[in-house]
Amino acid sequence: MLPDAHLAPGPGQSPDETTPLSCVHHHRPCQSAGVARSCTKSPPLPAKPSAVSLPFSAALAALALLLAAATAAHAEVSVFPTGTTIYDPARAYGSFLCFSALDGNTHVVDMDGHEVHRWPFPGVPGEIIDPALVGGKRGHVLLQLSSGPDQRGGIFSNRTVGELDWDGATLWEWGSQAPGGAARQNHDWARLANGHTLLLVTIPHAVKGLSGKEVGDQAIYEVDQNGSIAWQWVAGDHLDEFGFSPEGIRYLQERIERNPIEIWGYLEINNLKVLGPNRWFDGGDQRFNPDNLLIDSRKGNVIAIIERTSGKIVWRLGPYFSGSEFVQDHRLYNRNVPRPVDQLSGQHDAHLIPKGLPGAGDLLVFDDQGGAGFPPAALGIYAGSRILEINPQTNDIVWQYTGEDSGRPVWSFYSSFVSNARRLPNGNTLIDEGMYGRFFQVTPGGDIVWEYVNPYPGINIVNGKSVVNRLVYRVQPVPYDWLPAGTPHTQDAVVPVDQNGAPVPAKLP
Repeated sequence: MLPDAHLAPGPGQSPDETTPLSCVHHHRPCQSAGVARSCTKSPPLPAKPSAVSLPFSAALAALALLLAAATAAHAEVSVFPTGTTIYDPARAYGSFLCFSALDGNTHVVDMDGHEVHRWPFPGVPGEIIDPALVGGKRGHVLLQLSSGPDQRGGIFSNRTVGELDWDGATLWEWGSQAPGGAARQNHDWARLANGHTLLLVTIPHAVKGLSGKEVGDQAIYEVDQNGSIAWQWVAGDHLDEFGFSPEGIRYLQERIERNPIEIWGYLEINNLKVLGPNRWFDGGDQRFNPDNLLIDSRKGNVIAIIERTSGKIVWRLGPYFSGSEFVQDHRLYNRNVPRPVDQLSGQHDAHLIPKGLPGAGDLLVFDDQGGAGFPPAALGIYAGSRILEINPQTNDIVWQYTGEDSGRPVWSFYSSFVSNARRLPNGNTLIDEGMYGRFFQVTPGGDIVWEYVNPYPGINIVNGKSVVNRLVYRVQPVPYDWLPAGTPHTQDAVVPVDQNGAPVPAKLP
């Protein structure tokens, strides 16, 4: 996995360099909603072959549709601009952005929203590979290549995955060698320094102590270049290490018995990170060995570190937190930091901030505040998400972001599922409000200095009507020197409409 600390201009290239580039805002005019820029539209890239429309993406889209009613308070307006809507080059950190969208493609865009590249395959996520791990070659990614016959969808659907180069050639493929003949990769993965690939996968089987019914258990495979599994860890074998109470286990058992198989897994582990070098290990804490792995269970409200040598969970945050369940709204409005971490619910993308970045060693997590927990955690009336930076030694929140930090209500920033956040070299934080496909950068004080709305939606037919879905599971900042030399980009300011100064319609005579 490419450390975020590598987000820096390439040799001989500064972040201020710009090259004229035609505009590729496929789903909006180049001037709309008060966001003005001068550009010419490029012809669209060739359509993606229909054969790569994967059930995982379709299931994710279907889940978003099912949640639409529950998130009506946060619903999009009917008409709005897409692409880059805010950009202050002096305060935002410049990079490319890589993300897979529900149109079935993986896109790379610049700060002004120009699409500079795409691969006709999705990724969950589309994972960029550090050139240092592939002989200095730029522009390599890990993507899902095909789906299997399992009609349940979700984390059961993937058949093969692979490494693709910038031109789309498949350099490595895995899946047919996997147990059951399918990779079933989902939610996360990474290329390792030894050339192996670390994958989060699904194992359909019954879990001892839970039920005799088959569930979607999850495992971690380390796969070598020849496709052999060099190391594995299965979540169900360590269920007693997650910290679930007897009441929580009884709730989970009853949930499994009463319901059809959950297509996202009973734990829904949505994150897998190698810890990497960090100050805690440097200070003698062996739990934070750089080779250890960090995961989080969205449904279980727990973040954990797995020791590679033993497979045991050696550090854990959650699943239960201090504080009264009767003051759940208070956690969104509490501005006091540092303070003990309070109830996480449905979190995503937990990771240690890499060395070299502001806050290095702290845990950064997108706390969705979506429904989750065994039994379910109490959630407030005023639904809103949070970005939390947590000291993993004291378990104190040391920095946070909610909608209020940008001068808006807490409910103006909310994604009950998916989403992620990454710290940038200048101290800003890149956030994917995934449910709506909105990416933005905030300063440490919460000012929004860059914003982008995904213009590449998936389109589903529901009851005979087309439903547009802009969901993005995860976005990654991409260094300018990760792309092949000479890849053009622009860095032109985009000034948003002053909403406070918008004219009020005149009264009728």
